[in-house]
Amino acid sequence: MARVSGCSVATVSRVLAGTRPVGAETARRVREAADALGYRPNQAARALRGRSTATVGLVLPQITNPFYPALVRALTHALHADGRAVLLADCDDDPAAEAEHIADLLSRQVDALLVIPAHEDRSRDAVAAAAARVPLVLMDRGCGPGIADSVAVDNTAGTALVLDHLAATGRRRVCFLGAKGTASAAAERRAAYAAGAGALDPKAPDRVFLGDFSVAWGRAAVDEAWTARPDALVCANDLIAIGALQRLQQLGAAVPDEVAVTGFDDIPMAALSAPGVTTVRQPVAELAAEAARLLDARLSGASDGPQRAIRLAPELVVRESSAVAGPPEGMAGPTASQEVSASRAR
Repeated sequence: MARVSGCSVATVSRVLAGTRPVGAETARRVREAADALGYRPNQAARALRGRSTATVGLVLPQITNPFYPALVRALTHALHADGRAVLLADCDDDPAAEAEHIADLLSRQVDALLVIPAHEDRSRDAVAAAAARVPLVLMDRGCGPGIADSVAVDNTAGTALVLDHLAATGRRRVCFLGAKGTASAAAERRAAYAAGAGALDPKAPDRVFLGDFSVAWGRAAVDEAWTARPDALVCANDLIAIGALQRLQQLGAAVPDEVAVTGFDDIPMAALSAPGVTTVRQPVAELAAEAARLLDARLSGASDGPQRAIRLAPELVVRESSAVAGPPEGMAGPTASQEVSASRAR
């Protein structure tokens, strides 16, 4: 490769290892020679020599939740751009399995970890122990302060966007269909509803029905909430919202004229359901980019101070499930199928 690129062996080594800076033109010639020769670095040998495997472990609570594959895709792209590969583990919402996966990834000498905790309390010990060994970033959920860097959407702002939208469309008898778990996303969305729903109706903060983040619970929750005769169902994620829509259709309830339905996350099914689900869109690409940046700062030594907690601004996407009824005859107005976006400042 030194002969093809016209550079010394030492210069080729520096370019491929990325250990010391070289000129842009020199680096270009070396990389072009590597591509022409089909060269691929031996990561195992590099790990033995440099004590780095260029791999990041990613631990998820449940890959079957459609929000997470989109996040995995964005993370894989962001980390690949930094020259790092991803090892993925799914703990199926089990903190004990999560601890085993974290230990296994550490034994494989990953350089860092990204973790979406399965449980705010029961995940804490394993996550804190891992954070003491390698750079670690918590994503989407937390498990207590002072453990590691974290990045997540601002759940409080997202829920406020939903409540503001429902208030503007005249909804008052609002119910919350959420998850009873201690995961921080579930708890933050519950708390934000409790804090803001009273502006619509003094009794609204008490109309809370809790199960889990699933379509099945969304269907069952409608039966529990229906005795309150709600005119809006605020669902803690899109899976719950889709289940709620299914049950409302079985009951013959008109959506959105009789009852509006909102979700959270903006998974692909939210736009494909009939009617489309009004939801809070998480900035997935930005979540991945921030997580990769936090990891890179720790791995490079550019950041060695206290943990950082980044909260990203959400976006409200209004679809047919909560659209305002059409204007009086003779007046122009948007169609129910139009998407409208509104964002709250970070």
